Amino acid sequence: TLVKALYDSIYKEFEGSCFLSNVRETSNQIKGIEFLQQRLLSEILEDRKIQLGSKEEGTNTIRRSLASKRVLIVLDDVDNIEQLENLAGRRFWFGDGSRIIVTTRDQHFLEVGQINNRYEAEVLNNQESLELFCQSAFRKSCPETNYEDLSNRAISC
Repeated sequence: TLVKALYDSIYKEFEGSCFLSNVRETSNQIKGIEFLQQRLLSEILEDRKIQLGSKEEGTNTIRRSLASKRVLIVLDDVDNIEQLENLAGRRFWFGDGSRIIVTTRDQHFLEVGQINNRYEAEVLNNQESLELFCQSAFRKSCPETNYEDLSNRAISC
């Protein structure tokens, strides 16, 4: 996706970085927010042994551990303010020059947050959707033989 390509092109400019995909889906699971907080900290601090007991411990640890670090964090597919607050709370949680990128389908909750800039991506047409799907599924721009119908049904959902 566009945001993944952006992340891949700039993450080396930061002291630490983390791309959290499927935030909506993951946070709806039991202890999902804690899992995302732990992953964020583990990737940025390069420490796989981080264990969190609660969301509150996670937010406190993020704030305390990353306050002086220039980080890049992508929160992909966020759908409520609680996810944003528990993963990227306030600007002062992170060092100067940090960037937090949030993707969402619902701009409503962004009005409440401290969002500086917004970019609204254009919706893909059917041909572009099919190409993107095929690149991901088949590693080429058109569907495999005998998968045309299935591919077209997948993009029409």
